[in-house]
Amino acid sequence: MRVDLPADWNAVLGTEQTKPYFTRLAEFVDAERALTTVYPPEADVFNAMKTTSFDSTSVLILAQDPYHDDGQAHGLCFSVRPGVPPPPSLVNIFRELNEDLGYKIPDNGCLTPWAERGVLLLNAVLTVRAHQPNSHKGKGWETFTDAAIRALNARAEPVVFVLWGAYARKKAELIDLSRHAIVESAHPSPLSARSGFFGSRPFSKVNAHLRQFGRRPIDWQIPNLG
Repeated sequence: MRVDLPADWNAVLGTEQTKPYFTRLAEFVDAERALTTVYPPEADVFNAMKTTSFDSTSVLILAQDPYHDDGQAHGLCFSVRPGVPPPPSLVNIFRELNEDLGYKIPDNGCLTPWAERGVLLLNAVLTVRAHQPNSHKGKGWETFTDAAIRALNARAEPVVFVLWGAYARKKAELIDLSRHAIVESAHPSPLSARSGFFGSRPFSKVNAHLRQFGRRPIDWQIPNLG
């Protein structure tokens, strides 16, 4: 597995790559790619950190693992490549964004503009076997991404952590609320969106926290591609 982290992320996570768990993880992912299709493509595995630098991260949105269907995952949680129809959870995210801030629902599901504006779109598990959700769970990725969360938590600049769903909300124990903020709710999945995601107004809450921190609020509008 090729690890091509930018210098700033490598400075805080480089030691993780020397640990036995990461060696086992890399061997596992390589073996999986030799046997079957793994998403996202190898070049995209670390896209969240390549697109949003450690220093520029003002918001972290955490998901569980990448999309597992063909052509969807490209290393940013909840995001799909241009031209790929937005999956149901992303449709619900855009619906809530529209209700919350009145932003137009875009004609695409590519969240790269968010990442470029300081929103780290991080999956807890960075790879998945095609068509088998959670197939790479428990192989070591969680240890690595927990280290990323801890690094942001230890940073002087405050971060707003967005935790949707029971899995993500468990990560609250890693976050020092005396210096950072958490915005949490039910997951945007169709299975739970009506049980606490819709109406939670996460985007305006994030921006309110950022203003309190003296940081620039996020422009959540995704531009149309058509």
